Amino acid sequence: MWGSALPVIKISYGHFHIDSKDVFGEWVFAGYRFALAGLILILLAMLTGQTRSPGRKPLSMPRLARLGFIQTFLQYLVLYAGLSYSSGIEGSILVGSTSLFQILSARLLDKSEGLNPAKWMGLLLGFLGILVMGFAQQGVQFHFGIGAVLLLASAAFGGFGNVLFRKESVSESVMALTGKQMLAGGLGLLAIGAVRSGIAPFSFDAKGWLLLIYLSVLSAAGFALWNTVMKYNAVGKVSLYLFLIPVFGVLLSAVLLDERVSAWIGLSLGLVVAGIVIVNRSGQAGNQKRIVKKGVERSL
Repeated sequence: MWGSALPVIKISYGHFHIDSKDVFGEWVFAGYRFALAGLILILLAMLTGQTRSPGRKPLSMPRLARLGFIQTFLQYLVLYAGLSYSSGIEGSILVGSTSLFQILSARLLDKSEGLNPAKWMGLLLGFLGILVMGFAQQGVQFHFGIGAVLLLASAAFGGFGNVLFRKESVSESVMALTGKQMLAGGLGLLAIGAVRSGIAPFSFDAKGWLLLIYLSVLSAAGFALWNTVMKYNAVGKVSLYLFLIPVFGVLLSAVLLDERVSAWIGLSLGLVVAGIVIVNRSGQAGNQKRIVKKGVERSL
């Protein structure tokens, strides 16, 4: 889902005549997208009775505002600003570092989330996969400047925001909380983008509405699914799946935009999958050891 967002956003920018340097216009469009996605999830949560449950207390407004500020507003505020100063390869590589920041954030907030050699090996293979894909597509072109700093900041906010959501969703449904934080973050992006571009800089026709609705539904489904995965699984085991986003982004760009795809994409995908397998196998081995240890302790 998130891989398809990359080419569809490019199509949307072309349709609405949003220049790559028009950051305020991009923020307004992102604001519409995430606010609508939040409203969709809130409506679904109401229809399925997930807004209020016995024994569950909704998140307080300050904590909800903090979550939306980090996971949606700050992450995408600096992401779009960073992309306007960077090449596609820089964006793919640096946004891929979200996995690392997510694992480090989990370690900071939850001491049970350890960093073992298998996780480091998985992260290394994931980064190698993104490097192979990027350099094969565009060549070895990497300049560390303001764009790279902003993209790293976006990855840090994204990783920390995902882990923070995991912590805050203990007492509230994933669907309702995801919707509320996306609505809050989307309205923030819309407000700051409107400072220069205005609240309605686009002319919507049937195709424009379809593009916006698709991206909103995609964001709603993607965030709700990912936050659910984060809530019920160890962060270290699932974080490496984020490396698949730019890989699928390149593959789907070839389908939707007729962009060139290098044969090296197969190696890239293989490296990312190998990293995921190594981390998950190490987790299974650790569980087996704990089960054996408990059995020995009981027998003694």
